[in-house]
Amino acid sequence: MSDGYIQSGLDATKPAPGLPQNIEAEQDLLGALLSDNQIFDNIADNLDEAHFFNPLNGRIFAATRKLYSNGQLANPVTLKSYFIGDANFADIDIESYLRELIENVTSLSDAKFYAEDIYQCFLRRRLILISDETISRSRTASMEQNAESLIEETEQQLFELAENDKVTSGLVPLTHALRSAIDRAEAAYKNSGHISGVGTGLTGLNNMLGGLQPSDLIILAGRPGMGKTALATNIAFHAATTNRTDEKPQHVAFFSLEMSADQLANRILSSETGIPSDELRLGKVNADQFTNVVKTSDAIENAPFFIDDTPGLSVSQLASRARRLKRTHGLGLIVVDYLQLLSAPMGTRSENRVQEISTISRTLKNIAKELQIPVLALSQLSRAVEQREDKRPNLSDLRESGSIEQDADVVMFVYREEYYLSKSEPEQKADESSEHFQTRHSRWLEKSEKAQGKAEVIIAKQRHGSTGVINPNFIGKFTKFVDAIADDHLPDRF
Repeated sequence: MSDGYIQSGLDATKPAPGLPQNIEAEQDLLGALLSDNQIFDNIADNLDEAHFFNPLNGRIFAATRKLYSNGQLANPVTLKSYFIGDANFADIDIESYLRELIENVTSLSDAKFYAEDIYQCFLRRRLILISDETISRSRTASMEQNAESLIEETEQQLFELAENDKVTSGLVPLTHALRSAIDRAEAAYKNSGHISGVGTGLTGLNNMLGGLQPSDLIILAGRPGMGKTALATNIAFHAATTNRTDEKPQHVAFFSLEMSADQLANRILSSETGIPSDELRLGKVNADQFTNVVKTSDAIENAPFFIDDTPGLSVSQLASRARRLKRTHGLGLIVVDYLQLLSAPMGTRSENRVQEISTISRTLKNIAKELQIPVLALSQLSRAVEQREDKRPNLSDLRESGSIEQDADVVMFVYREEYYLSKSEPEQKADESSEHFQTRHSRWLEKSEKAQGKAEVIIAKQRHGSTGVINPNFIGKFTKFVDAIADDHLPDRF
């Protein structure tokens, strides 16, 4: 055994200089656990073998926990068998050392404090290691290596360290998973809208999804003009501002790679005030409307809604900023508008854009799992949709875009027939009679009137439940999706 390890008995411990450690706390904790195995109930969830500085102490802790978890007594006799044949500890009288631990224990009631001190020393050692690695890599990195990638990797390590006691990693017992599932079910039961995730503001969508679920990657796809950004903005703003007693406001990060923050804010103001966005942008408002704008702005300006409109953002930069926001403010939802405008992480970029998109979608899924929040990512669809008579999108329209469908937990499409009808008004053909043309035009006009203000949100994939279609209304003037209302209550849009 090397210096710094216990050679034989309690007196032979030689702590390594310069590293945070408390061997006495480790020994006192083990002595308390061996004296009374039930002390494990107070500290087992907060401590692991890797947190011990001395490897022998860590092994004893792990073996003691295993015996206790199996309903067996942990003492010097039963523990000795765990070290038979282990060359790493061949020169140590394990049984004598275990008895010394029990004999020298100072206090059983202080075990929780010993555990906390051990964990704090572990965190400090990890911080030193991360710092040393960062310094070393910064000194030796080639000029081709992007410095920002080093920052992002270091930040990720720090985030994982900070969240280590909050996020379970590795193998999880069924009992833990069941507890989480029951907690979600209970939340949905207590919620009058039966929502276990982040509310969307649309009753039909909430009913089908139960809200946007933590750790899910939700893809919202559609052709240009369908209202993807409008729907995503509606969902995000609702999540950040809802004040219903059964839905708590969420901190939202909206990564807008297509629209500027000002444009997005203008849309939100239009939706909340009922003033068309183009009139707001051009200042075509009267005194009463302007007063309404000011009041609405004052009411929503402190909403936990954060916008990042950085052009050419990489998915690793997005992850870094999301981690930082969660650490400093909390985070309940990420929205990305849109996925194809993100760049792949440094070192993974290639001329094959399909592969890059696959890397981006996998990274977004990993972010959702890491931060335990839903990630709503918008996606464009290919022009192939336009070549079909029925232009409703389906899952096959995503399959040319790498592994988006595979990585997604939920795939939704937004479709508005009204958009296509408005662009297909019939024109009279040269050899067509006026009567025949009028018939065709009347049919088109009838279809257009029926489609006015109507939208479809198609749930084409859902890991947690059924698929289907909901039919909200779309108010074009305010770029707003709302629960379906009667036709005679729809505002005049033209």
